[in-house]
Amino acid sequence: MTAARPALAPFLYRVRGRTDETSDTAEIVLEPMASALPPFVPGQFAMVYAFGVGDIPLSLSRIEGSRLTHTVRAVGAVSGALHGLRPGATVGVRGPFGTGWDLSAAAGRDLLVVAGGLGLAPLRPLVDDVLAVPRRYGRLNVLIGARTPGDLLCAQDIDGWRAAGARVHIAVDRPDDRWHGDVGVVTALLDRAAFDPDNAAAFLCGPEVMIRATARDLTHRRLAPERIRVSLERTMHCGTGHCGHCQLGPLLLCRDGPVVPWTRAEPLLSVREL
Repeated sequence: MTAARPALAPFLYRVRGRTDETSDTAEIVLEPMASALPPFVPGQFAMVYAFGVGDIPLSLSRIEGSRLTHTVRAVGAVSGALHGLRPGATVGVRGPFGTGWDLSAAAGRDLLVVAGGLGLAPLRPLVDDVLAVPRRYGRLNVLIGARTPGDLLCAQDIDGWRAAGARVHIAVDRPDDRWHGDVGVVTALLDRAAFDPDNAAAFLCGPEVMIRATARDLTHRRLAPERIRVSLERTMHCGTGHCGHCQLGPLLLCRDGPVVPWTRAEPLLSVREL
């Protein structure tokens, strides 16, 4: 699924709000200062500029009209600068770029949304869209993996998803004394999910090793690989498919991804990159 042709020049956006999610991750809400970018769909990303530092690709973690929400983890110079922004600051935004989560063939099916770490952020708009029209789909399973309880994102959303009928299960790698939930990798939560593999669809985002393990486990459980969508990440510089930094085999992920069917991703991820 693609939206309108992306803007090649940055639009000015102002930081409308900022909320700390974890010790190194914040939710940044942006609103246009004048003209807004074309509409985004869940799964797509924007190139967001911290003026004087640089730009990076950021997926949308919430879409509310012209208002854009990004979840930013401070891991480098640009992400650190964006993470440190406060309300009133100005950024440049280009987009929308890439492919989105495609729910068009998921009507009536059980859904599995599997997220590892920061991968929950780009999946949040998908979950919100499903819960907005719950009778259109079957059972909704949201399986979340995090390093520690303190690294868990979207805590307030999770409570709302459960109240709306989603089956949410969470596992952490390293529990603390207050954690009473599952411990281990997110693939272990598949045993807790309620789905008919002959009539289900899956959407995966997170570390590549998690994506490979989850997709292969789902196919072993007879879920057709063409009904598995994964979001892949490579270094993106231009966002328009010209620089080639995000190439994965024949794919330019800023243009042909980041969301691709597992049938396209699996053979490419099976080849060792040098």
